[in-house]
Amino acid sequence: MTIAARVTTAAEGLPRRRFTVAEVEAMAAAGILDEDERVELIGGELVPMSPKGNHHEAVKAALLDRWIRARPDDVRLVPETTFRLGNDTYLEPDIVVFPRATGLRGLTAANALLVVEIADSSLRYDIGRKAALYAGFGVRELWVIDAVRLTTRVFRDPAPDGYRQTRDADASERLVPLVAPEAFALRLDELELA
Repeated sequence: MTIAARVTTAAEGLPRRRFTVAEVEAMAAAGILDEDERVELIGGELVPMSPKGNHHEAVKAALLDRWIRARPDDVRLVPETTFRLGNDTYLEPDIVVFPRATGLRGLTAANALLVVEIADSSLRYDIGRKAALYAGFGVRELWVIDAVRLTTRVFRDPAPDGYRQTRDADASERLVPLVAPEAFALRLDELELA
C-alpha cells in the first residue's frame, strides 16, 4: 500500500487525537502500524515519510562505510533510529552521532553530537519544518545533505524558533562537525558512491 493510500484529509478542520511516543510504540507492537511503516510523530500527529530514492541510499551507505571505520571508540553512530525528542515527538534521522557513554537509551537532543538527514525527494521539508523541530528541541548541529546535487546545509546554534547559523556547502567543501570528533569531517565529493 502506498503512502497516499494511508493518508486521509477527511478530518480537515476537525479536532484530532494526539498520540504520545509510548502509544505509537504500543500500536507498532500490537501490529496496528506495520513494523516497516515509515512514519514520524510530530506534536502528537503521525506523519508519513517520503520513500527513499537511490541517491539517498547511496549517500547513506557511503557515509556509514566511512564513519564506522573512522569513528573513535568513545563515539557511536546509529542509522535510522527512532530519535525521541519529546513525549509526543520522534523523528527518524538518517544518522545520529552520540557519545558511547550515553547509550542509545540515553540519547537525547542535548547529547546528540551530530544529526544527519539525507534528502532526495524531501529536501524542502528537511531544511524547513524538520530543521525547525530539531532546533526547537536543542539539537546542536544538523547536516541536511541533498543527495542529488551533493550539497549540504549545515545548521548550528539552535534556538526555539530555528537555528541561528546556517550555511550551504558544495561537494568539494570540507565539512567539519562542531562538537562531533574530527574523524567525522569529510568532503562529499570524496565519498565512494555506488
